[in-house]
Amino acid sequence: MSHENADVVRSIYRFLNDGDWDAAFRLVDPEFEATFQRSLNRGTHRGRDSVRAILEDQRAAFDRWVIEVDRLHESGDQVVVLITNRVQPKGTDVEVQTRNGHVWTIRDGVAVSWCGFPNPDEALEAAGLRE
Repeated sequence: MSHENADVVRSIYRFLNDGDWDAAFRLVDPEFEATFQRSLNRGTHRGRDSVRAILEDQRAAFDRWVIEVDRLHESGDQVVVLITNRVQPKGTDVEVQTRNGHVWTIRDGVAVSWCGFPNPDEALEAAGLRE
């Protein structure tokens, strides 16, 4: 079984962690859709540039933000990723950790959509997977 879709998603996280936004967003379709379940940006946002601007704005509040892939599940064109975010708010020595779930849809080697869930189990359920 090919793991090409999972490789695309892993690469996106790696590029984001390295601060290489251009490389990360080369793996995203120009009409990319991102859905935020909870945040100031709640809802679905369309367009690679729009989503990039939202993410860059969110990251500006932190001196450090690392996304660790804990588990990854592939099902057709969907990749469900359970992650741990490790963030350090600007001007602090505090590290905050949160666990989340993401559901990516990959077609022809690029991400066409992403949906973030505040709870990893919700991501698994949305993709029809149960732990």
